[in-house]
Amino acid sequence: KVQLVESGGGSVQAGGSLRLSCVASGITFSWYCLGWVRQAPGKGLEWVSTIYTGDSSTCYAGSVKGRFTISQENAKNTLYLQMNSLKPEDNAMYYCAAKYRSLGASCPQTSGEYDFWGQGTQVTVSS
Repeated sequence: KVQLVESGGGSVQAGGSLRLSCVASGITFSWYCLGWVRQAPGKGLEWVSTIYTGDSSTCYAGSVKGRFTISQENAKNTLYLQMNSLKPEDNAMYYCAAKYRSLGASCPQTSGEYDFWGQGTQVTVSS
């Protein structure tokens, strides 16, 4: 059974930083695309970032590029999202998500492409 468990959310003032973590179980870590998706109050899901654990290649949404960094720690089956220079518009529930990467396939860059989801961790940014 695939499980993704997020942690690290909290409340921070604008300009501050947070690091989210996601521990994955039930998957062979290096075979998957892992990512972060967020949902702001009253809005739909927004893809944030993806990493292919096989070669650590990454991609980011334009709204977070240069401020957020996605990374992995294979020995701990853990995904991270370092969030710097946080803005009130980053206020959202952040979900960890995973998708098996078939040979030759690309990693997701939309929220709808993921197969497995965590329960989410709340990030609140005050101005």
